[in-house]
Amino acid sequence: MGKSLKSRLKAASLALIAALGLAGVAPAAAQVLLYDPNFPTAPIEPSDPMVGIPLPGATPAEYRAHLVWNLRSGLNVAALQCQFSPYLRTVDNYNGILGHHARELAAAYTALEGYFRRVHGRTGPRRFDDYSTQTYNNFSTLQAQLGFCQTAAKIGRELLAARQGEFYTVGVNRVRALRSSLTPVQDAYTFTRMPIALAPVNLAWNCSSIQDRRERRQCERDQREAQRAERRR
Repeated sequence: MGKSLKSRLKAASLALIAALGLAGVAPAAAQVLLYDPNFPTAPIEPSDPMVGIPLPGATPAEYRAHLVWNLRSGLNVAALQCQFSPYLRTVDNYNGILGHHARELAAAYTALEGYFRRVHGRTGPRRFDDYSTQTYNNFSTLQAQLGFCQTAAKIGRELLAARQGEFYTVGVNRVRALRSSLTPVQDAYTFTRMPIALAPVNLAWNCSSIQDRRERRQCERDQREAQRAERRR
C-alpha cells in the first residue's frame, strides 16, 4: 500500500473518530450476541444500491472498487465502534487486513480516485472525500451495534483467512450481510430459553422441629404474636 494511501486512511480514521464522537467515549457495557443473527448472505452486484452511494457513469471496474472500498470502510467503522469487546479483535484484524490485502485496496483507491477525477474534474478530490465521509457515516450505528460488530468481526476473520487478491470475492458474498446487520435484532437467547421454575418457598412456622426447649417456646410465642398481628391488619 503506497505511502499516500496509508496517510489518507489514517487521516480518514481520525476524521471518522471525530464524526462519530468516539474520542473519550466509555466502552459500551454490553457483550456480543450469544447466537449469530440470521442476516442475508446472498452475493451482491457491485452496482447494487445496497452496496453504497451510487456512482453514476461508473465502469464495471470502478464499481468493483466501490464494493471493495465500502467493505473496507465498514470494517474501519467496526474497528472504532466495537472495541468494547476485546474478543472481537476488530482493531487487530482491520490492521491485519490492510497489510494482507494492501495491493487490492490500493488498486481500489486508485480506481475510485480516477472515477471522481474523470466525472467531476477539478472538484474530484473533494467529491471523493465527501463520498468517503458519507460512506463511513452510513455504517455508523448504536441501536444495532452488537449485530453489526459481531458480523464485522466474522467478515474480518474471513478476509484474513482469504488469499491475497480475494478481498473482492469475499466482499461480493459478505457486503449484503454487513449492510443488513445495521438493522437492530434481539438476541435469540431471549426467546429460546424457558425460565427456570423454582420450588415454592415454605414460610410456615415449624417450631416443633427445634430441639432446644427454650428456643422452641420462643418460636411458639413469636408464631402467636405474628398470627395476632396478621389478624389485626
